[in-house]
Amino acid sequence: MGEEATSRTLASDSVILKTGLTPGQHSPLTIPATVMTSLRQPRLAQLGPPLCQKRYFRLLPGHNNCNPLTKESIRQKEMESKRLRLLQEEDRRKKIARMGFNASSMLRKSQLGFLNVTNYCHLAHELRLSCMERKKVQIRSMDPSALASDRFNLILADTNSDRLFTVNDVKVGGSKYGIINLQSLKTPTLKVFMHENLYFTNRKVNSVCWASLNHLDSHILLCLMGLAETPGCATLLPASLFVNSHPAGIDRPGMLCSFRIPGAWSCAWSLNIQANNCFSTGLSRRVLLTNVVTGHRQSFGTNSDVLAQQFALMAPLLFNGCRCGEIFAIDLRCGNQGKGWKATRLFHDSAVTSVRILQDEQYLMASDMAGKIKLWDLRTTKCVRQYEGHVNEYAYLPLHVHEEEGILVAVGQDCYTRIWSLHDARLLRTIPSPYPASKADIPSVAFSSRLGGSRGAPGLLMAVGQDLYCYSYS
Repeated sequence: MGEEATSRTLASDSVILKTGLTPGQHSPLTIPATVMTSLRQPRLAQLGPPLCQKRYFRLLPGHNNCNPLTKESIRQKEMESKRLRLLQEEDRRKKIARMGFNASSMLRKSQLGFLNVTNYCHLAHELRLSCMERKKVQIRSMDPSALASDRFNLILADTNSDRLFTVNDVKVGGSKYGIINLQSLKTPTLKVFMHENLYFTNRKVNSVCWASLNHLDSHILLCLMGLAETPGCATLLPASLFVNSHPAGIDRPGMLCSFRIPGAWSCAWSLNIQANNCFSTGLSRRVLLTNVVTGHRQSFGTNSDVLAQQFALMAPLLFNGCRCGEIFAIDLRCGNQGKGWKATRLFHDSAVTSVRILQDEQYLMASDMAGKIKLWDLRTTKCVRQYEGHVNEYAYLPLHVHEEEGILVAVGQDCYTRIWSLHDARLLRTIPSPYPASKADIPSVAFSSRLGGSRGAPGLLMAVGQDLYCYSYS
C-alpha cells in the first residue's frame, strides 16, 4: 500500500496511533495493548459477575453469620478442651503430685534419714493437697427456687471458719446476702443450710469484710457503689439479722449502721487497740478512717485510688494498695496533718488488688493486675519471693494466705485456682473450674485448716455459678 492514513507502532505494552497529523497538533495517542486486544475480541453477554473479580465483606457485630471462625473462638475452644482434660484428671481416684511421690516412699526416706522433720512435713502436706477430691455441697434454704437461679458473686469465711457470708446476684437485678452455717459440713454427705434475710440492694458490692463490733465477727462491713443520684455508702450489717446464724448463747440484736461514703473501692476492719471500733475505706485519692461509736473521721490524701487494705494486729499500721502500684502504710499514732503518717512504701508495676500481712508482721504479700504475686520484707522493703503462674489483667482478685498449712491460694482471671507453697513458692496444684471459663463465672474460694469449726478438717470451698463445691483432704 502507498501512504497509509494510519500507521501503527507496536511496543511491548502499548500501541501508538497516528492519524493524519498536521503541524501544531499534539503528540500521538497512546493506548495500552491490553485495551486493543479487548477491542479486537467480540463482546459476549455477561450473565453474572466476572469470575476473576473478588469481593470482600466485613463481618460486623450483629451479622447473621453464625459462629465466625476467629482467633478468640479458637483460643476459647483450646482452653475449654484443656479444662475438660484437667477435670478428667481431677476425677481420678489416685492422683500424685509428681513421679515417685507417695506416702510409702516419703516414710522410707524419713526413716533412712534422707528427710528432716521440716522437709517431711512440707512433702506430706503437698501430698495431701494433691489428693484433695471435689465433691458437690448440697445447699438447703427456705426458698429452694432461688437456689436454682441466684448465682454466687463472692463468699467470705469468718475467723473460725464456721460461717460463710455469701453475695448472690438475683435474676431480677441487684444482690442478695446470706450466711451459710458450715458446722454441718461433714463427710460423706455434705449438706449445709443457707440463712437469708430480706435485705436487698441494687448497687454493686465493691468490697466486704467481717467486723467485730459487739463480739468476734458480729457484723459484716459492705462497701456499696452509688447509683444515679444515690451516693455510695459503707454498711455494717449485723450477722444476727440472719436467723440462727449467730453463735450459740448470743441473742443480742445487732446494730445496723450506714455511713455515707461515696466511691469506696475497699474496706478493712481494725482489730488493733490503737484503732478500736474503727474501720477504713479506700476511696479515690484518699483513705477514710471512721470510728463507729463516736463517728469521728480522719482523711488521708493519696495520689491514686486505694483498691486494697488491711490493718496490722500488733503494730499501729494500716497497709494500702493503690491503682498506681504503690503500697504504703499509715501510722495510726500520727494525725493526718503533714507527711509523717506514711511509714512504709513499696512499689508494683501495676494496680495492686490485694495485700495480706503475715502473722509476724515482718512480711507482706501483694498481688497486682499484671498477675504478679510478691512477698515483701517490710524491714528491708525488698521483694524476697515471687509466685509464678497467676493470671490477671484487670480484675479485682483476692489472695488467701494460710500460714498454718503453709500455702497460698489465688483464683486467676482464667478461672483456675492455684495453690503454692508459701515457703519455696512452688506451684503445688492447679484446680480447673467446674464451669466453662468466662468473666461472669470466676470462682470465689475460701480455704481453712478447720473447715466447719474447731473439729473440722482442712479443705477448700469453691463457689461458682449456682453451685458450691468442697475439696477436702481424703
